[in-house]
Amino acid sequence: MKKVVISFIVAGLILLAFSYGILYLSVLLFPGLSQEYYSPVFATGKTRNALYFAHPFILAIAIKYFWQRFKSMLKGHFIVRGLEVGFIYALIATLPSMWIIFSSMKVSPAMAISWLVYGTLQAMITGIVYAKLNP
Repeated sequence: MKKVVISFIVAGLILLAFSYGILYLSVLLFPGLSQEYYSPVFATGKTRNALYFAHPFILAIAIKYFWQRFKSMLKGHFIVRGLEVGFIYALIATLPSMWIIFSSMKVSPAMAISWLVYGTLQAMITGIVYAKLNP
């Protein structure tokens, strides 16, 4: 149980740092894409900002359940196992989510694709952490 809790906390903190870093990098590397966030669709106000910082831990819990359930089915080096978990998660959760967001909200294809890539990377990072700390 200790490995489960420690790996969850580590994964959540790494994802939080990754999310914060990507936030700043995306503004620097993709300023045009970042302009889309000024749309009224994204006007959440300060009361909901904390939800952004809770997201890495919610994702870590979701992937933790998946990891605990299916880790015995994955073979190979911990990096390969972690990448596979991330890819599977992206395929069954992130891709359908981005599809419905793109079809129902006024976001550009570039925005939806960037979210898909970002979500896939988050899932892969989390998978690698779990494969290393809780094989």
